Amino acid sequence: MLFAQRLQFLQSNVFADMDRAKAKALAAGRQLIDLSLGSSDLPAEAHAIEAIAQSLYDPSTHGYLLFHGTQAFRHAAALWYEQRFGIPINPETEVIPLIGSQEGTAHLPLAVLNPGDFALLLDPGYPSHAGGVYLASGQIYPMPLRAENGFLPVFADIPTPVLAQSRMMVLSYPHNPTSAIAPLSFFQEAVAFCQQHHLVLVHDFPYVDLVFEDTKEDAESSLNTSPRLRVPASPRPSSLAPSILQADPEKSVSIEFFTLSKSYNMGGFRIGFAIGNAELIRALRQVKAAVDFNQYRGILNGAIAALTGNQDGVKKTVATFRQRRDAFVNALHNIGWQVPTPKATMYVWAKLPEPWSQNSIGFCTQLVENTGVAVSPGAGFGKFGEGYVRFALVHEPDILETAVRRIAEFL
Repeated sequence: MLFAQRLQFLQSNVFADMDRAKAKALAAGRQLIDLSLGSSDLPAEAHAIEAIAQSLYDPSTHGYLLFHGTQAFRHAAALWYEQRFGIPINPETEVIPLIGSQEGTAHLPLAVLNPGDFALLLDPGYPSHAGGVYLASGQIYPMPLRAENGFLPVFADIPTPVLAQSRMMVLSYPHNPTSAIAPLSFFQEAVAFCQQHHLVLVHDFPYVDLVFEDTKEDAESSLNTSPRLRVPASPRPSSLAPSILQADPEKSVSIEFFTLSKSYNMGGFRIGFAIGNAELIRALRQVKAAVDFNQYRGILNGAIAALTGNQDGVKKTVATFRQRRDAFVNALHNIGWQVPTPKATMYVWAKLPEPWSQNSIGFCTQLVENTGVAVSPGAGFGKFGEGYVRFALVHEPDILETAVRRIAEFL
C-alpha cells in the first residue's frame, strides 16, 4: 500500500519516542514519575464542570454545532481578550473556536501555504508547528534559539532566498520548551518584519497566564484566597507575556491562538480559540468546515463559564506552578545541576551535564529505564534543542524532589 510522502515527516515525535521508553520501564517494574508531558494534573474549576454537566441533560446540545451556534463562545472569548489586553475584537469576524491551540497551528498552514512555500519556525519549538507545515506540503526554515540571545530568533539571519519563498512565521512566547519570554519590543520588531516581507504572523499563546512576576506582592495576592477580597473579572495582564496584537492592534498580519488547557486545566476537553486578522480567521474557518463540526456545545458552555466566571482558580494554578518551580529548581541546585529559574510556563529547560551534553535522547531513555523518571529530550523539539532536556512540573513538590533524588543517583 502506498502512502503520501508527507507522512515521512510525521513518523516520529518526542512524545511517541518517550512513550515507548516509559512502557519499557513499566514492564521492568519501575515506579514511573512522568515529567515528560505538559499535561496539567490540576482539576478544572467546579463552575466549568457544572456548566458541562448541565448541558448533558439539554437535548438541544446533542446535535451538530455549526459556526453560528458558537456565537456565545466567540463573544465570551472576545470579551475575555478585550478585558485582558484592551484591544477591541469583533466576535463575528475575528474569533474562531479551536480544538485546542494545537489544532489551529496544524490547520492554518493549509490555508496559507502552497506546496514548497517556507514557514519560519522556532527551533527548538513545539512539534505540532512543524507537523502542520508538513501536512500542507510546505518547507521549514528553522530559526535557531540560543541562550545567548535569550532564546529569541534573530530575523536578520534569515537568508534572502528563503524569505522570498516564505509565507508565514510562527512564534510562541512564553516559550515551550525553553520557558523563555519575549518583550513587547520583540513582537513589534516581528510585526514590522512580517509586514515588510508579506508574511502571516502566527503567535501560539497557551501560557498567557503561567507567568511568574516574582515579587512579594504578586506572590501574596496569588496565594490569598480570602472571600473578602474583591476578585477582578480576570487576572491582570502580565507585562512579561504581551499579546502579539498589542504590537499589531490593527491586526494587519497577525493571528493568535489560545487554549483553556493551561490556565483552566481543561486540556482533556480540547477547547481553545483564535483571535486576529479577519481574513486569516475566515480562511481557517474554511479549512475547519471541511474537517469538523466544532466541539460539543456543552464543552463550549464550560469554556464560557471558565472565561467569564471567577478567576481565583487561574491565580491558584499560577501559584501552584510557581511553588513547584521553586522546589524543583532548588532540588536540582542542591545536587549540583545549575539551571536558570524560569519566569513562565510549567517547564524547566535544563542544559545537560557531561557526558550527556550532546545525547539528550540517550539520557532520557536511560534515565527512565533505570529510574522511572521520564523527561523530554531537547532533540525532540528540534536540532537546536540538542544538549537540553525539558522537565514538566506536573506533580506536587514532594514527588518532584523524589524525582531529583533519583536523577542524582543516575548521574
